[in-house]
Amino acid sequence: MAAGKFIDSGDADVREFARSVTVGDSDGISRAVKLYYAVRDGILYDPYYGGDDPRYFRASDCLRAKRGFCIPKAALLAGAARSLGIPARVGYADVRNHLSTKKLLELMGGDIFIWHSFTELYLESQWVKATPAFNLSLCERFGVHPLEFDGHHDSLFHEYDQGGRRHMEYVRERGNYPDVPYEEIIADLKRTYPRWMTIVVSAAKRGEFATEA
Repeated sequence: MAAGKFIDSGDADVREFARSVTVGDSDGISRAVKLYYAVRDGILYDPYYGGDDPRYFRASDCLRAKRGFCIPKAALLAGAARSLGIPARVGYADVRNHLSTKKLLELMGGDIFIWHSFTELYLESQWVKATPAFNLSLCERFGVHPLEFDGHHDSLFHEYDQGGRRHMEYVRERGNYPDVPYEEIIADLKRTYPRWMTIVVSAAKRGEFATEA
């Protein structure tokens, strides 16, 4: 699949990242799994690192920043996979009770998070969903099960956390895209979460999310 504006699989850093993570491994499933864990744990999930600038949604910028929220992390996994010849795209859904804190919920104005993103990889003649959003250390801090990925089965959020509390509910599927639908997402985010967009643009709270657990 061709490189996109946001899934920029032709970027030199993205290509080197994919190569270094999978060096010596030619099996598609194994390479996809290694890429998944490299993005999941090597890129910090940070819902305060964002804004309306395209760089907060682009795979290569997410890689260089070593942090980002679900949309650029999913784009990075897709871009890295494409650079190795693995067909990949991004999917979206609206979810309830996305891993959050009291402060974040107040900024969002509720527990519905729109345009949550995951990656879809074409492996062994089927599309498989992979969700690299929450890094392992963050899951441990919040007491939720980390998502694993084996290349054969969909990796989607758990309904309950480690304490048996409701964790995540998918409330609307938005389908899949060959590249991040930036304009549509930005319009919806500005309309739905005006307070959150103000905060992330001002950069006042970046890097604080993990400390709010």
